[in-house]
Amino acid sequence: MLRATLRGFLAHKGRLALSALAVVLSVAFVAGSLIFSDTVGRTFDRLFASTAADVTVEPKEDLRSPVPGGVVRTVPAGLTERIAKVAGVAAVYADVSVRNVVVVDRHDRSVGPVTGAPTVAGSWYATRRSPVRLTSGHAPHGAGEALLDADTAGKRRVRIGDPLTVQAQPGSFRVRVVGIVTFTTTNPGAARVFLDPAVAGRVLLGSADRATGVSVDAVKGVTDTELKHRVGAAVGTGTYDLRTADEQAKSAAADLGGFLDVIKYVMLGFAGIAVLVGVFLIVNTFSMLIAQRTRELGLLRALGADRRQVRRSVLTEAVLLGVAGSTLGLAAGIGLAFGLIRLMAAFGMNLKATEMVIGWGTPVAAYAVGVGVTFVAAYLPARRAEAVSPMAALADAEVAGAGRPLRIRAVTGAVVGVAGAAALAGCAAATRTAPAASLLGLGVVLTLIATVIAGPLLVRPVIRVLGGAFPALFGPVGRMSQRNALRNPRRTGATAAALMVGLALVGGMSVASASMSASFDRQIDRTLGADFIVQGTEFRPFTKDVTDAVAGTPGAGLVVRQRIAPIALRLPDGRRVETTVTGYDPRLDDVAHLTYARGGSAAALAPGRLAMDAGFAQDHRVRIGTVLPVEFQGGRRASLTVGALTDQEGSQAFGSQGGVFLGLATLATYVPDGQDSALYVNAAPGTGAQELRAGLERSLKPFPQVQVRDQADYKKLVHDQIAVLLYLVYALLGLAIVIAVLGVVNTLALSVVERTREIGLLRAIGLSRRQLRRMIRLESVVIAVFGAVLGLGLGLVWGVCMQRVLALQGMTALAVPWGTVVAVVIGAAVVGIVAALLPALRASRMNVLTAIAHE
Repeated sequence: MLRATLRGFLAHKGRLALSALAVVLSVAFVAGSLIFSDTVGRTFDRLFASTAADVTVEPKEDLRSPVPGGVVRTVPAGLTERIAKVAGVAAVYADVSVRNVVVVDRHDRSVGPVTGAPTVAGSWYATRRSPVRLTSGHAPHGAGEALLDADTAGKRRVRIGDPLTVQAQPGSFRVRVVGIVTFTTTNPGAARVFLDPAVAGRVLLGSADRATGVSVDAVKGVTDTELKHRVGAAVGTGTYDLRTADEQAKSAAADLGGFLDVIKYVMLGFAGIAVLVGVFLIVNTFSMLIAQRTRELGLLRALGADRRQVRRSVLTEAVLLGVAGSTLGLAAGIGLAFGLIRLMAAFGMNLKATEMVIGWGTPVAAYAVGVGVTFVAAYLPARRAEAVSPMAALADAEVAGAGRPLRIRAVTGAVVGVAGAAALAGCAAATRTAPAASLLGLGVVLTLIATVIAGPLLVRPVIRVLGGAFPALFGPVGRMSQRNALRNPRRTGATAAALMVGLALVGGMSVASASMSASFDRQIDRTLGADFIVQGTEFRPFTKDVTDAVAGTPGAGLVVRQRIAPIALRLPDGRRVETTVTGYDPRLDDVAHLTYARGGSAAALAPGRLAMDAGFAQDHRVRIGTVLPVEFQGGRRASLTVGALTDQEGSQAFGSQGGVFLGLATLATYVPDGQDSALYVNAAPGTGAQELRAGLERSLKPFPQVQVRDQADYKKLVHDQIAVLLYLVYALLGLAIVIAVLGVVNTLALSVVERTREIGLLRAIGLSRRQLRRMIRLESVVIAVFGAVLGLGLGLVWGVCMQRVLALQGMTALAVPWGTVVAVVIGAAVVGIVAALLPALRASRMNVLTAIAHE
């Protein structure tokens, strides 16, 4: 049986090739994501371990800001003097490292990275742990000199002697590049600027008596843990965060982990789609191979093979397919990881491909996925194979199940479908986001399973409609193509299911994204009243110089500042909620149209007052006049009174949790070092909008980190951000389509082999090669469109339910992108034509007499 199995596998290796390709794709994404994340993790672990001081002293971490607020937490620079007296300290350095700076060259062009990585300015001192070393020029001396990293200098064509302008929170200042430093470890992608330690605190933090941290080196023989306890006793462990080198490295690695997880989960999402769609392809392939080998399996049974041997034979073929596909997929995954590493280098993160990490878990996961998927997918066909009787060798009957009733599928599909529909209905009726999202997920899974199970039941009624015009348009050829698609509903349903999965995902996400865009547009139209908004790239805060430039622009009338800061609220129901608060200047009503349930802007922006969303307030028993304890960064605390409640559509979605805002004067009292995050600008009387825009762009030319936007620009910005998610979904669709095309090709190719004698007879009675090719193409098109119709129908239902969940967050507009729906259906027809090219060509080249004699 083993020899027969191996021979059978080798005899059908061509027919199994496309199934193997589906395995290769799924395994490649799994292996590639694991190798890439392991490589980045190992690289940065070495970086953090080699550059961390024995002990670091940093400000106490209280509130983590979900959005950049522009506040730099500091420690007294005088701590170095106290720490230097601690026994066991070899050296101590006051660190100044600021990430919210912008550096521009003499042509007002940004010198920083364009990939979202920060520009970091700090104090220069060289130790054995420094991540950079001075490779040309000399160290900076005084306020007018600076060092620049070699990667940034090369990309921005900056040389020693060139002037740069550094825009920092205390103000802008000019420096001259006097040296170039080169990274001794991995360059994480940031631009680095180093200043004289004697002036770094003053120009970057506003005071020479402040630092962002203190680095401490231990004398030989003193452990990091022991030194940490000694330093903690000297400075106070409750006041500052103290970490050893290992703890600092782990903390930095944990912060990096979020970035790595995004990449890993995206790639694993591609792998999941490949696995899911590949299952349909493998099931269909083995089912058809077994149907075509009915006589062969019957002969094996007649020669003495029992049911278990036949089943093991088919599963062994599946395992062999999985091993071959996993091996190739692992190799492809290594290539994919290499490509990602090179891609990251293009974005400024210079990883070394020679240091690629392939841990033991990667091949284990690769073979577990590849072999596991093929084994599970082949199990049902293997069970059908063991049911072949010895008499099948004489009767030459198929075991594909074309004629078996679909009653079990009907009952199972109906039960699962009703459960899924009930979950989606519960989602649509839910009044809270968490249970609605849970019911949505359950409903999506159940309805997808139900559609896959009941797909063959829908083949005959749907394809009769989709192919109803074929006889009139193409005559007998059209009629035969329609009947060929109806011949085996199970096979047609399984072939279309691969395409259905991808298109259902696209349909659902397209409705959700279109609804989000429509809701944002409606909210912007209702709320935004300013002529222009000045904002930083990626919504980063900007320096006071930008605000002054805008206020001094000829034709600029009212300028309302916006500033953001993290806070923690103690609510009457006992909960402590960490969120963000937005501060505004007075006259907010002149640049924004807010709807209030109680109170108004005057009460909301009054000293010692705040406003919040009425729904959030109701959920937490907050009323007008309620006094709330509020915690700010740096340990500052206040008791603020609720002065107004807003009733803004989308307040939960378009702002922070609770929609909390207050007067900028109140915010500045507790966050004195904050930076503006946006400016709302109205034109002065007698100044046109275009004239003001031109003036603002001239004034802001030295500040490339900010943009001037009107209402249309702001809508486009929001649409572009939503489109990023949609592009990911389209990429998943592309992968699903690739595998679905493979499935259609495989089905048609095996179907051609199965119908060899039939094709020969058709050719013998006068069917031309061209008509034969057309018949197979039409069959492929109707199968692909059938999958598209099922997928889009399911996706539209999902999308409507997704919009109901979004509505609970204030995004109440429902939009269906009908253009996308029509384009997808047309695209499905094109996919069917493309998938049929090779099978149709092969069928048309058959020798008529040989085909008639085929058994």
